[in-house]
Amino acid sequence: MSTNPRFQKLAAEAKGRIREITVDELTSLAASAATKPILIDVREAEEFAVGHAAGALRLSRGTLEGKIEAMVPDAGTPVVLYCASGNRSAFAAESLQKMGYTNVASLIGGFGAWAKAGHPVET
Repeated sequence: MSTNPRFQKLAAEAKGRIREITVDELTSLAASAATKPILIDVREAEEFAVGHAAGALRLSRGTLEGKIEAMVPDAGTPVVLYCASGNRSAFAAESLQKMGYTNVASLIGGFGAWAKAGHPVET
């Protein structure tokens, strides 16, 4: 995670404009929702290869806007984004909202929180 104060300010502002959910909320949502959320890892390929949430799709932050419509054509589909710690995914969630996606969230703590909670990880 960047310690750059300008980056931290920008990330905090983005988080104020999006919905964030915890790992526990994601687990509950996935277990109870009629339409299961699509879990998207916005990290780079190298990070994803080392380990990612089981069942997650990878769509890097750098290609998200150009490829999301092919992966998730219905803008009402529940989408949960994550990165390493929750900053890149906050920017990604904000961007998807600007594109008209209406059911988007960023995972608080990102992959680190997922793995720490003992949820399944794939490599």
